Amino acid sequence: MPSKRFLLKSATAVALSSMLALSASGAAAQERFPSKPVSLVVPFAAGGATDAIARLIGQKLGERWGQPVVVDNRAGATGAIGSTYVARAPADGYTLLLATASTHSVAPAVNPKLSYSQKDFSTISLVATFPNMLVVHPSVPARNVAEFVALLKAEPSKYNFASTGAGGSVHLAAELFKIATGTEMVHVPFKGSGAALSELLSGRVQIAFDNIPAVWPQVQQGKLRALAVTGLERSPVAPEVPTLAETVPGFSATTWVGLMAPAGLPPAIAAKIAADTREVMQLPEVKKKLLEQGASAVGSTPEQFSRFVAEDTDKWRKVVRVTGFVME
Repeated sequence: MPSKRFLLKSATAVALSSMLALSASGAAAQERFPSKPVSLVVPFAAGGATDAIARLIGQKLGERWGQPVVVDNRAGATGAIGSTYVARAPADGYTLLLATASTHSVAPAVNPKLSYSQKDFSTISLVATFPNMLVVHPSVPARNVAEFVALLKAEPSKYNFASTGAGGSVHLAAELFKIATGTEMVHVPFKGSGAALSELLSGRVQIAFDNIPAVWPQVQQGKLRALAVTGLERSPVAPEVPTLAETVPGFSATTWVGLMAPAGLPPAIAAKIAADTREVMQLPEVKKKLLEQGASAVGSTPEQFSRFVAEDTDKWRKVVRVTGFVME
């Protein structure tokens, strides 16, 4: 009969062998990935800033992997349709999501009936951050933020602000501004940036906190007036436009995009995608194209991205507590 010492040694050997086998399996999975095309889901319509970034990084990752990265636009419900689709996909790395502040920081904070949760996803890498831009129709008699705040306080609720959908980052940036300045504006939500911009240009709504790529060309043509950007630093796209923080100390409402996958993504595959994404984000041509859109290239580890999302969500939950806004 085998001794207890022999059995213990045997069990230890088996456990060690299993660990080594799992480690080798993970390394092999990382080495093989990807062996077929990868789908990159964009939860918004084609043509917007998120879509443009997806196509840029998708092309570069595809070149590195020797496999196509196919951008799949699944728009609707402020990003919930595309996000839910990815949450229910196999966790094998072949279905990725270009998540945004709207879908994964703001929506969980404002929508108690959301069809997915942050636990349904594996974070991979923060891709880029960019501020919004506070713009007004030329009919608004304010040339800077101080004048704008004074105007809103003198005539509460006279002016309307457009958003690309109730509960999105564009909407919540305006709500954060109202809290920080003690002002009132009337929210007018639209189904997407195109519709909001059209009404803004017509003057039927007068204010927006929209993405820089959407509004900056109109500012350059004199159709809109830029008062500020919502980041803590001035945008390289429009360095002459001040930050809101220069007038409203500490104000920051930064939008972001990042790669996620369904929960349960093997750590080896997550690490590979994250490492390749970080390298792509350091490419000079990628940085240049992102800067043209007012975005800053980042690239992070899965752990760093997870902490970033948690902190950003907490900020928007505080806005929700103050405003009382929740999605119906």
